[in-house]
Amino acid sequence: MGQTIPTSPLGSLYALESQIRECFGRVVYSHKTHEKCGDIALSRLSHIKLWQLVLSAVTTGGLIAVVFGDASQSKVAGGISALVSTALLALNAYTKDVDPGQTAQKHKMAADQLWVIREAYLSLLTDIRSDDISVDSVRARRDQLQSELAAAYSAAPRTSSAGYARASKALKVNEDLTFSDSEIDQFLPTPLRRSQSLPPAV
Repeated sequence: MGQTIPTSPLGSLYALESQIRECFGRVVYSHKTHEKCGDIALSRLSHIKLWQLVLSAVTTGGLIAVVFGDASQSKVAGGISALVSTALLALNAYTKDVDPGQTAQKHKMAADQLWVIREAYLSLLTDIRSDDISVDSVRARRDQLQSELAAAYSAAPRTSSAGYARASKALKVNEDLTFSDSEIDQFLPTPLRRSQSLPPAV
């Protein structure tokens, strides 16, 4: 007969912590990826609006030349205006079917939801390390977070490889979520700081 390996509460809690750490890591990446995808969409929207402005200005200038210019200039200006107007029409049709502004808003909403879940996972990991939570409580909170995460993912827009690449760089290279004690101390009042001793009592 094979030997049965006993499972202690400590072992169960360690296994749960390992799973929750994996979930936390995935949520961190998902949150940052949606943020970066939103930034990409806003950048695309900015470029589109710039081109719409440029093309509109060129079209208007061409029409003015047609009306007030001589015959040779009017012919050239009319041809240019027709081409630019066609390009502007195509660009406007593109923005009607694909709205970068709406896409950016959806990514922001997804990132906001994932941020809340990310922080909840972090709090749960902190509770586990504090040794003041039962295995059953951890399981219940884990299952609840998984349900919330599934709902957030189902409502979130699709991310892109470019967004993931930017998120990876932000997290691994720029260390967006990493702070030293001294950096955190700058946001805290003196009594709550770690890297500085309390001022002497008067």
